[in-house]
Amino acid sequence: MEPIIHTVFEPKTSTWQYIVADPSTKAAVIIDPVLDFDPSCNVIATETPGKLLDLIKENGYTVDRLLETHIHADHLTAAKYLQARLTKYEKKPQIAIGKRIGEIQKLFAKRYGLAEEEYEGAFDKLFDDDETFQVGKLEAKAVHLPGHTPDHMGFLIGGNIFCGDSIFNSDVGSARCDFPGGNARDLFRTASKLLSLPSTFKIYTGHDYPPNMPRSAPQAVSTVAEQIEHNKHLKRGTSEDEFVSWRTERDAALAEPRLIHQALQVNIRAGSLPRDGLLHMPVRVEGW
Repeated sequence: MEPIIHTVFEPKTSTWQYIVADPSTKAAVIIDPVLDFDPSCNVIATETPGKLLDLIKENGYTVDRLLETHIHADHLTAAKYLQARLTKYEKKPQIAIGKRIGEIQKLFAKRYGLAEEEYEGAFDKLFDDDETFQVGKLEAKAVHLPGHTPDHMGFLIGGNIFCGDSIFNSDVGSARCDFPGGNARDLFRTASKLLSLPSTFKIYTGHDYPPNMPRSAPQAVSTVAEQIEHNKHLKRGTSEDEFVSWRTERDAALAEPRLIHQALQVNIRAGSLPRDGLLHMPVRVEGW
């Protein structure tokens, strides 16, 4: 049995969010939800997660888990907000992420001067590599997909894998590897793992950045066969050394994500806001 999959694009951060549901029981999970944030005035809003709640209500789903592929550096997660809203109508859904999250939390807590109690126990469930779980009557699997970040997980449900920021659509290619713990060789091996799945399996990506908009709309999914033939960075015949050389050179020229400091501080808390309402912003001083 295949799941019902709702794809919801958030255009300001070019992020794909997913609701994945068992058609027989209406049990569902939400993957990588986005909280609206305007850095020009430091205002957080909930229009985007509200659209997810509307879809849940319209379809009569019960959300068992809110799944995070990794600690995002380009948007704020809406996991805590959605958990609070959904708990009003049904049982409390777990916020779940990979088991390596603790080291990531400690790293960025130190960077931003956050106390341990700000993030300790923020996530309800930590997945082991290849751990299986249920979405209603559907079996799902948490798959370790390092490279973009060391904690990165994907979620295999039916003939579909939700790969987060691992590989992107064929005309975009692959994710950056220059965040702490990121590694281009790990990402190549992750891509090889994804592209070794059956050719008809569908790969749902975490973002879409259509180059020069050759397509009419952002694209959420492609098949393994399409990626093997057409991925601009990872198609058949690309060697590991070729990929690593190109990816490393490309990453060295990239600017940091626009919301990186706000996103990391909120996301290591699983979407909880700071108790004092303050986000710490590092300053680089030159020529003092």
